[in-house]
Order: sequence, then C-alpha cells, then structure tokens
Amino acid sequence: MLDTSIVVAGLRSRRGAANAVLRLVAMRHLVILATPPLFLEYEDVLKRPEQQLAHGLGPDSVDEFLAEIAALAEPVEIHFQWRPQAADPSDEMVMEAAINGEANALVIYNLADFSLPSKRFGIPIVRPVDILKKVKT
Repeated sequence: MLDTSIVVAGLRSRRGAANAVLRLVAMRHLVILATPPLFLEYEDVLKRPEQQLAHGLGPDSVDEFLAEIAALAEPVEIHFQWRPQAADPSDEMVMEAAINGEANALVIYNLADFSLPSKRFGIPIVRPVDILKKVKT
C-alpha cells in the first residue's frame, strides 16, 4: 500500500527510495492496493502545477504513468468506512484502502500520523528505505 507522498516523491526524484519502490512495483516485486478515491488523489496531486514543474511530466505523461500503475494495482473495494482513524483527515482514504485491502504494510514517510491506526489494525508502517531492505529482488 503506497501513500500518495510515496508516488509523488518517486516521480520527483529518480534516485530516491520512493522511486526505487515504484520500480519494485513495476517489476511486480511489490503489489500496491488502490481504491478509486485514493487513485483519484494520486491523479489530482500529480497534475498540480507545482508538482508538474517538480517532476517534469505533462498531463498526458501523468495519465500514462497512472495507467501503468492502475494495471499493476490490486483494486480494493471499500466494504466499511473506518473513519476517523488517522490524525490527518486527508489520510483516511489511505487507511481505508489498507484496512479493506488487508495490506501487509503501508509505505509512508509520515509515520507519526499513522502509528495509532497501524497498531489498531495490525498493519505495519514502513518508510520506503525500510521496504527496500525487506524486499528480495
């Protein structure tokens, strides 16, 4: 399960750990989970002018990237909304996808905002660099 910040950071820097996580997804060494609201958030954030300036992709290239991610993602149906769980209301859709999709881990940068729901639902939270150490390629 990838938080939006991981997808954004992965496109902004080709050398960072988040980009390496995206490459693992592309190679099918990691499976990501996605709900329609979470996927729409990916699109919204990646198409913001400041993000396009940072990652250098135009709207058509963002659409191509998202199509590839969609083809690799495991869709998650929301059977129950578990709100509120996260400290930040904008993180609720990430937690719902993780909970309903029975994620093995949630890859994020902001560990503090997810620590309580992570413990409550038994979903480990890890930084990109940590998941890279765990995944065998």
